[in-house]
Amino acid sequence: MIDLKLPIDEKTIRKLKVGDEVSLNGRLVTGRDAAHVWLVKERPDLVRDFLKDTMIYHCGPVVKKRGNDWEFVAAGPTTSIREEPYQGTVIQEYGLRGVIGKGGMGPETLKALETNGAVYLHAIGGLATLIAESVVKVHTVFKLEEFGVPEAMWVIDVRDFPAVVTMDSHGGSLHDKIFHHSDEIRKKLLHIDV
Repeated sequence: MIDLKLPIDEKTIRKLKVGDEVSLNGRLVTGRDAAHVWLVKERPDLVRDFLKDTMIYHCGPVVKKRGNDWEFVAAGPTTSIREEPYQGTVIQEYGLRGVIGKGGMGPETLKALETNGAVYLHAIGGLATLIAESVVKVHTVFKLEEFGVPEAMWVIDVRDFPAVVTMDSHGGSLHDKIFHHSDEIRKKLLHIDV
């Protein structure tokens, strides 16, 4: 397990390869569909410092409020491919070093990871309450009233957040590899010339 302290530099990210297991510690930001559209269309300056050299987590958390503080109850990953039209721009524009979600992403994101020195991390679906336990602090939230809890951008600190590198900054993609391998098997089973 590789311990990654967030924020993180490009040199450290470029050492990571597909298959590396990592443990995240430090600041990251959640963001789903509405947040990505907002980041690309409006390019808000108020979030730049929060996103620089950290990671965006495709997550629609379940939260509760205790006094003036927020607490994460569930924080499972959401399907990442929905953000494909925006992710490359968000990585480049805001200086992200990583994206966390499930299911992988497409060729434009893979290209942005390589160009900008970032990675895609696969978080394990079905562990929403366990992952929520790794959230040790909520710093602030953007667009809560407008977007609602799951779509708002939550700035959080995590400790021992587990994930696996499935797309790296060298053009490697475990998702592509599995797809091509599965497709070869499918063709053999259906007697399709390969």
